[in-house]
Amino acid sequence: MAEKRANMSKIIFYEDKNFSGCNFECSNDCADLMCILKNCNSIKVESGCFMIYEKSNYSGDQYCLKRGEYPDSQHWMSAIASVCSCRLIHAQPGAFNMRLYERLEFGGKVMDLMDDCPSVIDRFQVNDIFSCNVTDGNWLFYEHPNYCGRMYLIRPGEYKRFSEWGARSARVGSIKRILDY
Repeated sequence: MAEKRANMSKIIFYEDKNFSGCNFECSNDCADLMCILKNCNSIKVESGCFMIYEKSNYSGDQYCLKRGEYPDSQHWMSAIASVCSCRLIHAQPGAFNMRLYERLEFGGKVMDLMDDCPSVIDRFQVNDIFSCNVTDGNWLFYEHPNYCGRMYLIRPGEYKRFSEWGARSARVGSIKRILDY
């Protein structure tokens, strides 16, 4: 039992900067942090990997946090003014496989991916990914090449349109695997 507890993921949200004020410890998904805390101005990830979201119910801008200390919002990403929900990203050792499509509902050019892609345009000669099917692994889509801009968590499953992964447009500039953490 002690070994299982040692491997458990844990994130701590603090109302004030520099890990002060009221706090909330979480080891799983939380759809609405604001019913627990007034706001979130610093975060510690003691173990595991979490996606934090600007709005409740896993919507709005999102950012991936790995083990570490984030004393204020500038340390996780200034684009996220508030943190209202979080999702635990489960480690999935082994292969990574994803099929990308240049049209909605799995249409158009088909592109297979099993590793990181710093530039979608250079690798596949397309600017936009309208749908995808992930068979293995957790991934991050970035809005711009070289892992910059807004990011989106892509877990195993089918995404018939970009809005299903929370994006406002089909623009995907780079793609990264979420590896062991």
